[in-house]
Amino acid sequence: MMMSSSSMAGAGGSSELIYRGHDGASQPVADESASAAGSYSSSAKPPHGTNKAPLLARPLRYVMGEQRLLFALLGMALASLVFLLAPSASTTSSTSTSVAHLAAVGLAARQYGGRSSGGAVSSRVAFEAEPRRGLLHPGRVPLGLKRKGLRVVVTGGAGFVGSHLVDRLLARGDSVIVVDNLFTGRKENVLHHAGNPNFEMIRHDVVEPILLEVDQIYHLACPASPVHYKHNPVKTIKTNVVGTLNMLGLAKRVGARFLLTSTSEVYGDPLQHPQVETYWGNVNPIGVRSCYDEGKRTAETLTMDYHRGANLEVRIARIFNTYGPRMCIDDGRVVSNFVAQALRKEPLTVYGDGKQTRSFQYVSDLVEGLMKLMEGDHVGPFNLGNPGEFTMLELAKVVQDTIDPNARIEFRPNTADDPHKRKPDISRAKDLLGWEPKISLKKGLPLMVQDFRNRIFGDQKDANTNAGDN
Repeated sequence: MMMSSSSMAGAGGSSELIYRGHDGASQPVADESASAAGSYSSSAKPPHGTNKAPLLARPLRYVMGEQRLLFALLGMALASLVFLLAPSASTTSSTSTSVAHLAAVGLAARQYGGRSSGGAVSSRVAFEAEPRRGLLHPGRVPLGLKRKGLRVVVTGGAGFVGSHLVDRLLARGDSVIVVDNLFTGRKENVLHHAGNPNFEMIRHDVVEPILLEVDQIYHLACPASPVHYKHNPVKTIKTNVVGTLNMLGLAKRVGARFLLTSTSEVYGDPLQHPQVETYWGNVNPIGVRSCYDEGKRTAETLTMDYHRGANLEVRIARIFNTYGPRMCIDDGRVVSNFVAQALRKEPLTVYGDGKQTRSFQYVSDLVEGLMKLMEGDHVGPFNLGNPGEFTMLELAKVVQDTIDPNARIEFRPNTADDPHKRKPDISRAKDLLGWEPKISLKKGLPLMVQDFRNRIFGDQKDANTNAGDN
């Protein structure tokens, strides 16, 4: 019984050492087991003298020492309660969910959205799919995100048609790079954009490769009038073939959409009237105009081969006679010839019997058609021209009525391979592009006449002033 009592006393002593702080430096240890128990519990027991601490600290030390799991659960519950009751908690959770959703939508857009015609980036798709709560009005997209400006190259952009196209693209908000060697183009045609940060001009010949990062390529580079393309026929066909190859290669390299401006000359001296896009033409492959006619036909071939073989997005426009401001004054084309001659009080030169027919479209109508073709979903080719048909004598009469009723008409021998009839069938452009010309010859010609008058007589005044100074 004494041994049992000692054991019980030892056990009680160990409990005292653990939970009551063992005040028994003066109390002897009963046996080895009690001593062992005392040494084990010494690491957990509080420092000597804590028996003087308030009674409330003893239960807390008990929970921390022996009921750690319960203490941890209690702390987690309190933390959760504080988090749920915090005023910004719902907003934070909502924003986090929205951001996560935007990230998911953006990832999906990058993986499956592909490359749009407008070059839109996936982050923009995410913004349009889900407006961020608290920042945007639900269902509305900021004005700046509705259309991202494209990076566009216009080869031949300092020329007659190209400069008008550049005007429209910049007005739309695109960044435009003009590539032109200025053989027929003029710096003055694009000089008014010199201070525009979205405009850049590179003096470069497309026969040589060029590296650019762009979304769209309008390929207009090539002399288009008989006077210019007959001046250096080898250079003309190289521009049509090698130049087109270089620009198609650039489009393939950067994934840009490519538009080729071909010509009604691919129909040659047509045996079908009016001309539809399915007509293969009647072209002399060895004539004096072949460098241009066959060059453009080869450019169309290359464009379609890149489309079929490299899956390149391409568009083909066949342009009929176009007139308007910024035309070269002495380029040999009939409208510019008649207008310049009438203003200078010279005879209007009509080649042949004057019964050849042409169709004349104003430049703004053509630019509208080119942009609709580029932004549309159809490859083409598309005839872009005004189906209003005039003989050369009828055109001379319109010029007389507009400028000088007393202007004389002078007949000269016809040039080689001059087409007898030229009139586009634009049914395909009407149906698939929703395009047709709006400006008649009688309305558009005075606008061109005013531009020619300013340039011709302005140049003469400048020359007279310089002569007087000398």
